Amino acid sequence: MAPWIVRAAETSDPLTHGMVQMTLVVGTSTQAQILETFGAPNITTIDGNGSEMWVYDRHATVSSNNSSGFSIGMLAVGAGGDVGGGGGLGFGKRKSKATESSRNMTLIIKFDAQKRVSDFRSRSSSF
Repeated sequence: MAPWIVRAAETSDPLTHGMVQMTLVVGTSTQAQILETFGAPNITTIDGNGSEMWVYDRHATVSSNNSSGFSIGMLAVGAGGDVGGGGGLGFGKRKSKATESSRNMTLIIKFDAQKRVSDFRSRSSSF
């Protein structure tokens, strides 16, 4: 496997709606499994009933700038005897397009007394 593929996989954020649905199973998934998959939560708290809750809140912004362009030039040179001449014509055009997109993901997980998932909610948006 090429090294750049490994680095890309290591730096990508596993917190996606698909990974949440594949990873979390009520009554089965443990805190240790969740830490291994998603890393540390942004917020940990205890609700009014004494249940531990973890909140993951992630935001990503992707920016790209594509540039393209061309130029055409002509040079005409004439020579004869004592007469010499030259002329040139050139033009160019450059286009630039910048785009930016954002992705938000919030995951709230509630645990039971055995440190297993008792409930979870997730929300994701892209714009």
